[in-house]
Amino acid sequence: MPGIPRKVAFALATSASLTLLATACTGQPSAGAQDDASKDTTITFWHAWSAPNEVAGVKALIDGFEKAHPNIHVDVVGNMTDDKINQALRAGGSKAPDVISSFTTNGVGKFCSSGALVDLGPFFAKSRIDPASTFPKAMSQYTQYDGNRCAVPLLGDAYGLYYNKTAFKAAGITSPPKTWSEFEADAKKLTIPRGDTFKQLGFMPDYHGWETTTEHYMGQFGPTYFDASGRSTIATDPAVADAFALQKKLVDDLGGFKKLERFRSGLGDEWGPKHPFQTGQVAMQLDGEWRLGMALDAKPDFEIGVAPLPVPDDRADQYGRGYITGTIAGVAATSRKQNAAWELVKYIATDTDAVVGFSNAIHNVPSTLEALKSPKLKYDPRFKTFLDIAANPDSTTSPASINGGVYLTTIQQLGYDYESGKVTDLRAGLKKAAAQIDTDIAQAK
Repeated sequence: MPGIPRKVAFALATSASLTLLATACTGQPSAGAQDDASKDTTITFWHAWSAPNEVAGVKALIDGFEKAHPNIHVDVVGNMTDDKINQALRAGGSKAPDVISSFTTNGVGKFCSSGALVDLGPFFAKSRIDPASTFPKAMSQYTQYDGNRCAVPLLGDAYGLYYNKTAFKAAGITSPPKTWSEFEADAKKLTIPRGDTFKQLGFMPDYHGWETTTEHYMGQFGPTYFDASGRSTIATDPAVADAFALQKKLVDDLGGFKKLERFRSGLGDEWGPKHPFQTGQVAMQLDGEWRLGMALDAKPDFEIGVAPLPVPDDRADQYGRGYITGTIAGVAATSRKQNAAWELVKYIATDTDAVVGFSNAIHNVPSTLEALKSPKLKYDPRFKTFLDIAANPDSTTSPASINGGVYLTTIQQLGYDYESGKVTDLRAGLKKAAAQIDTDIAQAK
């Protein structure tokens, strides 16, 4: 998908850009909800999509809304960065958006706590829509913070395992691994050395790899991240230590950090046709649903398989889970047309046909339970793996935080230091990272 690189770039930049909202004072959510949504009105919708197929998908989505609500007209502004959205939410005014969408979930904590987006709880209640039974569990979780549901999911991304079926057959592997021990064994079996490098690597485990981030790995281990009081649990939750330890063991068993990094430095980038999975240089790949289309477009000389990412051996009964993230949408607190804005948000987020049509247009995972099982979905049969991961109640996400994804950056840095050998005492490293996370959050309040 052409739009994915921009999504990743937004996610990396959001933690910094969200500081713009730290001092935002946007008024009470109810202040602008006095408009009559049955009267003729115009609202403004800002989004970040820019690729031709995505822009066309947004247009079709809005056309469907205007047909269902002929009195509400929507001015659509695309290719808007999170920085521009945040600035507009702070400033308000007649040119500011009434409805916004963002590619990253990292901003939800700040959007909710600052009041930049209104709490949609009363709107859901008024419309008699139960978010818990409407959205997949993980998506419902990442669109709220501290009891404030200030966002809705607008399609999503699910992470699974891509594998080279031709390489599997050559190695005598008959099915994708389901547990971590099977995964580790297959990664070794699929690795073909060539001098001090590799002809084929079973899996690239390094955190500097392609989508092999700490949060994507840990999604299979079910970490809590925070306790009820909001303090970091990464030093006390055994799932976190297990995820770090098993990843480090895989790094060591496949040749060690230096050898793997030397090999990785000569491979293609994540978004080009020379992605190492697509060229056959790496036999298994942790990636999102968009990789299937990109890999098929590259016309590889092997058959692509798709499966859920393996789970820890002691969680074998949870095989089928995955890490979930996605695009979010919300109503600006500065909007004076919040009832009309809610009608748009409600339509694009909860109308089954609208969600299905948008999913078909831009090839992301539908974001309602009904849309996930709609017969109107059009997809490669392998794509169903991601639909099932999204619907799986055991699938996880990263919880919202008041300072965005800063805590994830802290954990990721520990990952870099631990896999490279800079940090040798994992327990001490986790304690230090937890203390840093708590300090950063306290300073953000």
